[in-house]
Order: sequence, then C-alpha cells, then structure tokens
Amino acid sequence: MTRLTILEYPDPRLRTRAAPVDRVDAPVCELVDDLFETMYGANGIGLAATQVNVHRRVLVTDVSGERSDPRVFINPEILARDGTATSQEGCLSVPGYFDDIERAERIRVRALGRDGAPFEEDLSGLLAICVQHEIDHLDGRLFVDYLSDLKRQRVRSRLEKDRRQRAEDQTTARARAPAI
Repeated sequence: MTRLTILEYPDPRLRTRAAPVDRVDAPVCELVDDLFETMYGANGIGLAATQVNVHRRVLVTDVSGERSDPRVFINPEILARDGTATSQEGCLSVPGYFDDIERAERIRVRALGRDGAPFEEDLSGLLAICVQHEIDHLDGRLFVDYLSDLKRQRVRSRLEKDRRQRAEDQTTARARAPAI
C-alpha cells in the first residue's frame, strides 16, 4: 500500500467532479487500500479519491474509534435524506479547522462495495454525516462551502499562512543540515 498526498484547500483540483468507476478491478482495489492507508495515517474517518487527486467516485470511511469498521463506497449515490443534524466537521483537506455544518441526519445510499457488488443501506449518525461529506468531495464541493464568505476567507488566509510557514521552516532546516 502507498500513503498518498492529501490536497489542501484552496487547491483547485479539489473542485474536480469525480468520474464514475466503470468496473471494480485490481487498480480500483489498490486505490481503496491506498485511501485507507492515507486516511488512517492522517487520523481521519473518511477520505474521497478526489482529495488525493484521483478523480474517480471512490470513498472510504471508518468512524469506529478502533479502526475496526472500514467501509468502501464506489459510485455512491444518496437516494433519500431525512431529518437534519448539526455537528462539528473538519476535513483532511482543510487541516486544523472545524465548524458546525448542517446535514441530513439519516440517508439511504446506493453504492458498489469493494467486491463490485451493488448495495443499498440506511445510514445515520456520524457515518451518515461522513458519507455526505465525502460525496461532496466527489462532487467538487468542500465543507467550507457551507460557511459564510467571511469565514471561508479567514480559513483560506490561515491555511496559506500555515503553508508559507512550513515552507520557511523546511528551507531553514535544509540550510542548517550539514553538507556531506
């Protein structure tokens, strides 16, 4: 398995609408494995292929605290939504930022599993919220799109400042490294 690089907001590639998967084959299964490794390595509970610059309709989740419930949704589609729930959401593509987002409390989803078999399932709670969040990624939408323009601009400015600081820190570290 390979740990992939997670794109960060405001990278324009995050706005790409993912293409459906025609068939679940070995490369798709390898992508699923890589998504899980990347998600777990980043301490996430969900990851969409779009977030790693693979624009296919594949997402993975594991909302268990023990990493014991890995779930795969290929070509996911929300068939029904019911109720509303507001919860704190964060995003691996918007590191370090959390805000209250309103979503459906319960959903019915149709997808293909890792084995390529179609399934439909009713989801609720954190899993329903996570799947909605990840499907948004596959549609080129981010959770910051639910925020006011002012909040979104603040998030963007803070992330850009953090990136500049990381780049400066790396440059300084390289300058201090002994030459061989």
